[in-house]
Amino acid sequence: MSIFSLRGPAHAAGRFILGLETSCDETSAAVLQDGRVILSNVISSQVPTHQRFGGVVPEIASRKHMENITVVVDEALREAGVTWNDLTAVAVTAGPGLVGALLVGVAYAKGVALARSLPLVGVHHIEGHIYANFLSEPNLPFPLLCLVVSGGHTHLVELSGHGQLRILGATRDDAAGEAYDKVARALGLGYPGGPLVEKLAREGEAGAYPLPRALQQEDGYDFSFSGLKSAVLNLLNRAKQKGETINRENLAASFQEAVVDVLVEKTRRAARERDASTVLLAGGVAANGYLRLRLAKALAAEGRRLVVPPAILCTDNAAMIACAGYHRLMAGETAAADLNALADWPLGT
Repeated sequence: MSIFSLRGPAHAAGRFILGLETSCDETSAAVLQDGRVILSNVISSQVPTHQRFGGVVPEIASRKHMENITVVVDEALREAGVTWNDLTAVAVTAGPGLVGALLVGVAYAKGVALARSLPLVGVHHIEGHIYANFLSEPNLPFPLLCLVVSGGHTHLVELSGHGQLRILGATRDDAAGEAYDKVARALGLGYPGGPLVEKLAREGEAGAYPLPRALQQEDGYDFSFSGLKSAVLNLLNRAKQKGETINRENLAASFQEAVVDVLVEKTRRAARERDASTVLLAGGVAANGYLRLRLAKALAAEGRRLVVPPAILCTDNAAMIACAGYHRLMAGETAAADLNALADWPLGT
C-alpha cells in the first residue's frame, strides 16, 4: 500500500468533516476544518497493483479498498489530531465511478454516520474535483466557469453559487483523459497514461503529424475525442503494415497539441460568451503542465484569470470530497440511510 498525505496547520474548535473517496483506484480519507483547512488528506494508491494489467481492474480495486479503508481513515484522524467524537459530519463519494469501489466507501460512511449519529452527505465525484479549487482559494467570486478534464469526464460547467451547477458542454464520446490513456497504451507507454504521454510529448514536435480537432469551431461547448484517438491508432496501424517507423515523441506531441487546442478554444470562447472573469480547471488532467500553461496564457490575453489546484488535489482525493460535502451540509443537504452507490450519476442532478 502506497500512502501519500497532506496536512494543514494546527486547528482550534470548528466543524470537522471526514471525507471519503473510493470511486476508482485510490482509497482516500481526509479531515477538513470548516470546509477550507486541510488537517489531513491521506491517499493510498493502487497504481503499482494495476500497472501490470495496463489499467484498473474493478474487482481488484474493490478488494484493495476493503483492505485499506480502515487503515487510511485511522491515519487521517491521527494526522488531523481529532477523534471520532470531534467529527461534525461524514462526506463520501456516492458516484459516478466503479460500482464495487464506490460501495466500499458508501458502506463505510453509512456505518460511521449510524454508529456516531452524524449527518451523512453523498457527494458527486466531479463536483468534488471542482471544489478542489476552493481549497486553494476559499473565497472565489461567483459566477465561475470550470473546465473539468479527467479520465472519465470532460465538462464545461457554470457555477452561479455553491451547489448551483449548470453543464454548458460535455464529451459526446471519449473523455480527454480516456483518450490519453488509450494513446499511451498504443504507444507502449504503460499506465497511467496521461503523465507518460505528457513527458514523451516534451521531446517531440507538435506539428509533425496532422490530427483532427473535432467540434473545435462549432458553436456549442461539447467535446469529442474518439475520432482523434482513432486517428492516432490508424496512423500506427498503417505504419506497422507498411514497415514504416513512427516517431513516438512527435506523435505524442501532435496528439497532446490536438487535445489542448480544443480544450483551450472551447473554454476561452465559453468564458468570453458567459463573461466569466475567473475560470477554474479541475480533474486529473488538470495536472497536465502544458494544458495549464496554454489555458492560462489564452485567458490572460483577454484579461481573465485561471485558478488551478495543486497537483495533489487534481487527482482523486478525499479533501475535495470533504470540501464539497461541507458546502452541501451548510445548505442543509444530507443523505438518508438508504444512500447507495450511483455508478452513472449525472452531474448536476
